[in-house]
Amino acid sequence: MKKIIVVFDGAHFAEGAMNYINTVSNEAPVLAIGLFLPSIDYAEMLTFYSAGIAGPLYIPNIDTEANDIFANVERFKAYCIKHNIEHRVHDTINGGVVEVLKSESRYADLILLSSDLFYENLGEISKQEYIEDTLKATECPVLLLPENYKTPASVVMAYDGTMSSIHAIKQFAYTMKEWVGLPTTIVYASDKDDDIPELPMLKEYASRHFSDLTFLKLEANPNKYFETWLQNKGAAMLVTGAYGKRTLTGSFKKHFLQDIIAEHKLPIFIAHK
Repeated sequence: MKKIIVVFDGAHFAEGAMNYINTVSNEAPVLAIGLFLPSIDYAEMLTFYSAGIAGPLYIPNIDTEANDIFANVERFKAYCIKHNIEHRVHDTINGGVVEVLKSESRYADLILLSSDLFYENLGEISKQEYIEDTLKATECPVLLLPENYKTPASVVMAYDGTMSSIHAIKQFAYTMKEWVGLPTTIVYASDKDDDIPELPMLKEYASRHFSDLTFLKLEANPNKYFETWLQNKGAAMLVTGAYGKRTLTGSFKKHFLQDIIAEHKLPIFIAHK
């Protein structure tokens, strides 16, 4: 059985995340934890992490949002009952968003976030900052799901030879067993004339977990061509390590993942250490 946390914010209901849980629960039992975060906590969190935000901050009507959260809690419960999914609601937030995410995720297998809806009312730049801060607060892998995501037909794993990239591959193998049989490409992208780091050991490990496996070094400048290459993969899932740091290799720009989240509607599995 997996323990999966579904994070909802304010008035948004992550239908895509619930559909994913239903799909997974048809293969094996799932415990779904509904975590409902008020939008007002964003101001506290961003003040804690940074000096300010880019653009105006949306502050909802507290009474209206409380009603919306209550409605989403009931909708979550009804969905789980209808589909025979064991569930629990985290009904109180003691100490704020960061503390709740840390404590819940420490004892969970996976967190689901809607990459379309999660704090979308803050504007694209602030939303991406909040996603980044949320990921930093978690202690288990996170799966970012667009609301109308397509079931993956393949998996793309970002690799640069670091502990972070290997950790993400391992966590995917352990956590997402329903996808390990898909065609899987481990991608190393570099604008330097070098080989895939520690390729023999990587092959030795990965071939024990993924049945249809390809290793690829992209010769082109990753800043310019990786997103185009990924888009041509169609219905794919991206697996990666650190968020907002050195993603894939040092050749990638700082906000590589932010661009993919904003522009490409595909599931992204992120595990950081």
